[in-house]
Amino acid sequence: MQWPFIVLWLLFSSLDALAETALHKNPIEIYSLHVDCQVTSRFAHTVITSRVVNRANESKEALFEVELPKTAFITNFTMTIDGVPYPGIIKEKKSAQDQYDAAVSRGQSAGLVKSTGRKLEQFHVSVNVASAAKVTFELIYEELLKRKLGKYELLIKVKPKQLVKHFQIDAHIFEPQGITSLESQSTFMTNELNDALTKTQGDTKAHISFKPTMNQQRQSPGSEETLLDGDFIIRYDVNRSLAAGDVQIVNGYFVHYFAPKQMPTFPKNVIFVIDKSGSMSGKKIQQTREALEKILEDLNPEDHFNLVVFSSSVTEWQPSLLKATEENVELAKKYFHCYVYFPVTATDINGALLTAMQSLDKATSAELLPEESVSMIMLLTDGQPTVGEINIGKIQENIKSANNGKYILYCLGFGFDVSYSFLEKMALDNIGLARRIYEDSDAALQLQGFYQEVATPILREIEMKYPDSAQEITQNTFNILFDGSEIVVAGKLDNEIDVFPVKIEAQANGFNLTLQKDENVMEKEQIFQDPKYIFGKFTERLWAYLTIQQRLEKSFSSGAREKNLEVQALNLSLKFSFVTPLTSMVVTKPDAEDVANKPTEAGTWTQKVTFPPFLVSQFSGGLYSKYIVIYIISSLKQEKLICLYLHYSHGYVLVALGQSASPHLFVPQDVSASFKMVPTNIDGCMSSIHKKIMFTFFFPARMSYPYFIVQLPGGNDTICLEIERLPHTSLNLLSDPDKGIQVTGKTGRKGQFEQFEIVYQKLDVQINASTQEIVVHFNGNATMLPWTSSQTFALPGLNFIIEEQGSLSLLGADNIAIKIFSLPQHFLGLSITNGASFSEHVTGLLGQLHSKILFEEIFRDVRSIVVRGQKYTTTRVNRKDYRSKSSDDHVSCWLLHLNP
Repeated sequence: MQWPFIVLWLLFSSLDALAETALHKNPIEIYSLHVDCQVTSRFAHTVITSRVVNRANESKEALFEVELPKTAFITNFTMTIDGVPYPGIIKEKKSAQDQYDAAVSRGQSAGLVKSTGRKLEQFHVSVNVASAAKVTFELIYEELLKRKLGKYELLIKVKPKQLVKHFQIDAHIFEPQGITSLESQSTFMTNELNDALTKTQGDTKAHISFKPTMNQQRQSPGSEETLLDGDFIIRYDVNRSLAAGDVQIVNGYFVHYFAPKQMPTFPKNVIFVIDKSGSMSGKKIQQTREALEKILEDLNPEDHFNLVVFSSSVTEWQPSLLKATEENVELAKKYFHCYVYFPVTATDINGALLTAMQSLDKATSAELLPEESVSMIMLLTDGQPTVGEINIGKIQENIKSANNGKYILYCLGFGFDVSYSFLEKMALDNIGLARRIYEDSDAALQLQGFYQEVATPILREIEMKYPDSAQEITQNTFNILFDGSEIVVAGKLDNEIDVFPVKIEAQANGFNLTLQKDENVMEKEQIFQDPKYIFGKFTERLWAYLTIQQRLEKSFSSGAREKNLEVQALNLSLKFSFVTPLTSMVVTKPDAEDVANKPTEAGTWTQKVTFPPFLVSQFSGGLYSKYIVIYIISSLKQEKLICLYLHYSHGYVLVALGQSASPHLFVPQDVSASFKMVPTNIDGCMSSIHKKIMFTFFFPARMSYPYFIVQLPGGNDTICLEIERLPHTSLNLLSDPDKGIQVTGKTGRKGQFEQFEIVYQKLDVQINASTQEIVVHFNGNATMLPWTSSQTFALPGLNFIIEEQGSLSLLGADNIAIKIFSLPQHFLGLSITNGASFSEHVTGLLGQLHSKILFEEIFRDVRSIVVRGQKYTTTRVNRKDYRSKSSDDHVSCWLLHLNP
């Protein structure tokens, strides 16, 4: 759980930045900047408005940048240029990406949102501003403030980079429970700036305003440099006198907040599972040792603990958990300090976690642990599994099966090399959570801070009960509640009810807890009649916010089994205009379009490597299915020596490459290779590791199926189309504006097609077929259909047929039939019949073959095909026919290679 905050960072630059900096004057002037945050019952609605003017006598580029919380959803963005608004439109991600790709092909666009730090993601957009023209930027985002260690926090990172004539930050807080504490601080505050800060606080409302004049913003009298560069922080908490929590009702939606106070704490049974492989050497293991010493000192005497350290082997400190006496804590600190000091290579995550669970099982069976206690495992690792079980899916399955919901698993990923999505799913499967620990000087404090969040369990097996009149309730059962945090449940209410009863049942330390209360609906709604501190139907938006987050989390944890949850989350994201991991915002500008996507923590550090075509072409068929190629990027040639530690299931291999070395090598397929680059000699490779980058490479395997099978006009012959394309790319396969049909394909990691999108523009129908399922979008609704179903249905102007063998047939206008096949190698095939019905304006990789194709026989076995005036030489081949129900059937066809 992260502290909620708001971060602002505005930068503006121009083409002649150096000259203007010397003059201490920026031609793009921010003459007004206002941050207005309205917090109603923990739900924050933030509007950032920046007004700029171009003072130069020529056009200049203005760059608007805002850093916002990773847990926030952007809801709106608008640019107004000389009175003309350019709004952002939120769409389903694939649809928005297609629009963006089209703009990229014209050289016009760049992505908008990216992760920038531990808690931040950055929204940015640039626009060309004419001389003397004015531009207004307005960004809106919303977020539920989560309680952490007893406080809600707003962190406003202020960095305008220039003096601003009208600069103001307003934070309005409305908490019907009553505000018990309110404080603010700043890293850049001076005595002069203190005069710009005002704070008013009542029983339920508070207002903090920061409004410095230009003179107060100056670093020194007469200076053009600004003091505003740092953090502006607001912390507060609310009254918790109501035992059963507080219920708030607005416009037929309720929100229930529950955070009891003065509850006894459960004893803990904690096993710390620490990675001591070679990659943890140096600063990482030192910081881990510092943090663990503090954490052990904070254990209560009634707590029990043990240590499991692992690399290629797994070692338990003690055969069973020990009580956290002062003597045992000191022994553990000495053991960890000495034993982990000499790390070795390789990482057995599966073995380490199973050992920790077996230790807890034995202690529980032997009745060595308190009956009323909470057991948890804390894993800290910085890399991928490389010995023992290395298949991450199998590891997740093993741990979930062995645990069976008995113990809480927290997965802490140290640095950027770790597979965060692997850790996150494993934690969610075992009623825990994952957290990335950043490789900064305060890494030890990050570890201690996380432990403090989960150090005081006060309730478990919590169930929030509501009457049948409450519908579409968000998560209402919880495994654990820690002191200083809060449970939030939301749902819809029947408008006919007058009294809303709530009941809470939970297990506390030493007794069963039951709390209940009846809420008067009319009285509750009356509280929110004053519109000053609310922003529309906040309870409804808060319900949607929670529902989207929880359904995405559950969908991620359960995998393909709960894909329908993702469809529901998408529909809510579109309905409430949230930029979520399923949606994107297309930002229209006078000369371009940008797309704002929401990054994920798991994807933040993904690094893509493109293989050069000359390297791909050096190797032939059989090799592709057994090996992958690791290519040393030319930018690394400045290194005197590159040390490659290639980790796999049987250990590792060290390869040292000098500048004259061959630029490629082979390793077994699907192996994680840990690249450790050291600008030193061969001895330095073995002893001094300066930098580590984790890559997993996959090289496209040789296909036994063709990419596409194209039936020639009249049914006389067939083309087997293959393409030269790198993985993870989108291709325009067919576009016919006259018929209103668009077909797009997306390749996977092996270069095979894993997704097709068919859009019938005149019918407003969109079909997304992936290797997992088929999703049909029609009239603003999305319906998911499994490949295993066998059914026939129709929409106006379009017929669907899904066959059990794994095929989808679409028959639309002009009897144009498109058929998609789900193939056993986990990729898709596609064929089109009656292509003569396409118009003369059809384009795309497949579309061009359905226009006029000319054939010229050269000799008996070889022909050439002329496509759009370009001649391609072909040969006669036999290929597997995915159109047939039998995988043994082949088709005789002319092989055509196209390079899009």
